Amino acid sequence: MPDPAAVIQQTVQVTFRYPVAFTTRLFDPANSVLRDVVADEASAVYPKRLLAVVDAGVAEAFPELDGQIAAYAAAHADVMTLTEAPVIVTGGEASKNDPALVTALHEAIDAGGIDRHSYVLAVGGGAVLDMVGYAAATAHRGVRLIRVPTTVLAQDDSAVGVKNSINAFGKKNWLGTFAPPYAVLNDLHFLTTLDDRDWLGGVSEAVKVALLNDPAFFDQLETLAHALVARDLDAMAPVVRRCAELHLNHIATSGDAFEMGSSRPLDFGHWAAHKLEQLTDYEVRHGEAVAIGIALDSTYSYLAGYLAEADWQRILDLFGNLNLAVFHPRLAEHLDDPEQSVLGGLQEFREHLGGRLTIMLLRGIGHGFEVHEMDEALIRQSIARLSILIAATTS
Repeated sequence: MPDPAAVIQQTVQVTFRYPVAFTTRLFDPANSVLRDVVADEASAVYPKRLLAVVDAGVAEAFPELDGQIAAYAAAHADVMTLTEAPVIVTGGEASKNDPALVTALHEAIDAGGIDRHSYVLAVGGGAVLDMVGYAAATAHRGVRLIRVPTTVLAQDDSAVGVKNSINAFGKKNWLGTFAPPYAVLNDLHFLTTLDDRDWLGGVSEAVKVALLNDPAFFDQLETLAHALVARDLDAMAPVVRRCAELHLNHIATSGDAFEMGSSRPLDFGHWAAHKLEQLTDYEVRHGEAVAIGIALDSTYSYLAGYLAEADWQRILDLFGNLNLAVFHPRLAEHLDDPEQSVLGGLQEFREHLGGRLTIMLLRGIGHGFEVHEMDEALIRQSIARLSILIAATTS
């Protein structure tokens, strides 16, 4: 037996604090939000060095953005200076599949003299923010990252959390870090040019958090569904804010912000969603896959006797009213071969958790609970049930 006196038990407590701001036209020189974030340091030496990285899709939608970022930095030259013109990087999931992009950003961080008191400013969708965040977190063991998310999905979910990642070995988010951002700056104006798929896809994450613990928010989503489909920015704004608030609350109060255990409630519906993205070569986007994954696990909850039929129907109806599909043909293919089917997502999810399988199911709208095993026969029945429903509504 080792001598207990020879063991030092060390406890380290670290508090992270970062703002999540909501604004419009962030790079208007009259808007002080970004300036205030960079200047918020008691013993600063100014100006601070800043490397801007922009999603190629955002750069295409906003061709004036490079000039706006440069003009903003020039207008606030007393607190910030750009190390170079904004770096444009591939957008979408492809950005997380190319490790050369991380290397290129490391080179830019090095060449620009970005240190732990400098900033990487990442402007883009969730995938680009994941990739840039991974690069920033692994340079100098972590440089300051300011996220400027430009999609609904990023503003209401992925950008407000503490995770950064890229894909590897054919698996989503296999390489990554837990590193809180220095700040998250949500600019609603960026949402105006999204296509309908990205505008609505991110709402699936709002449905998710509402189903887990906020039935009143679910009611609100039902009320706002048609306005959201009509691209009403005034309807989207409170949805984004409340969804972000619920995600932040869970991260701050769950006691497991860095997922040291096996429970990940905010990944409700994601075991199937991540696998479906892979199986479709990411033709199905993350928000769309999450809607399908939620529909699948809600159907499983219903068929298992946990969820009332009326609540199950409300969930499917809401997705229908949001123009979000609850089924994809690839969901039902190769179910006899787990590695080639959505069922393989269970094992990948177990590995990703680093412990025993933990899946969120529903006892009601706003009432999630955890299970540690899934009946594959019942999953097949749930897939079949969704397939029949879709066939009936499209015939």
